[in-house]
Amino acid sequence: MSGNISPSPKKPGVTAQDNLKDICVAGITPFTTIDFPGRLAGVFYLQGCPWRCRYCYNAEFWPLPDRQAGLSSAGPGVPLDKILEFLKARKGHLDGIVFSGGEPTLHEHLAVWMKTIREMGFEIGLHTGGMAPERLREVLPLCDWVGMDIKAPFRLYESVTGVKGSGSLARQSAEIVLQSRIPYEFRTTFHPALLSERDILELARELVSMGCTHYTLQMFRPDHCPDKELRESDVAITGISASLRQTLQSLFPDFSVRE
Repeated sequence: MSGNISPSPKKPGVTAQDNLKDICVAGITPFTTIDFPGRLAGVFYLQGCPWRCRYCYNAEFWPLPDRQAGLSSAGPGVPLDKILEFLKARKGHLDGIVFSGGEPTLHEHLAVWMKTIREMGFEIGLHTGGMAPERLREVLPLCDWVGMDIKAPFRLYESVTGVKGSGSLARQSAEIVLQSRIPYEFRTTFHPALLSERDILELARELVSMGCTHYTLQMFRPDHCPDKELRESDVAITGISASLRQTLQSLFPDFSVRE
């Protein structure tokens, strides 16, 4: 997956709403208090992700959409009229809309969607794995908060994503987020069969050297995980050791563990 993605096209005479049909929204969470810190939000799950993270619990959004038909092998997306009805009905009731996935930054019209939804009065949150650094750079000015999944120490990325070069793209994206000064959370999913505590400490030190101050460890959840080996692993998911927790708390001004 190349990080060299062209900017969203600007077509004279075409309204933002015209371009909304060009993204496949595979599902909507109508209300959440946890996906956009400090806000009541809805979540749009965008179809498509070429990475195959072993612990992913949104694997149904992996298949890439058919750009012509607006469909994916997982089925049709949410119709545009339903999306617009949802946004109009939630105006004044929700603070923001989160773009999640799948991987939102794969979609060339993401900036158009964000701009349109901002103009309707919503704040914008973004969940990303960082696989498209240039698209991320394009849309960050439209975001009020970003949650980026940092999978592993960057040299070990392929062992989690299954894709060569993914660590380099993720590092570029992390640097872009940090340089943007937009509120963010970097977070890593912990399963001891994938990452050791030594790996977590290595990653933490990499992030600190880049200027990261907000970091969360989230424990593996077996729900909807596509990897049978991880789901049935006899390695106990008991959280992290007290010593690692103490070290991470000393490294990051804002550190938390999400059980």
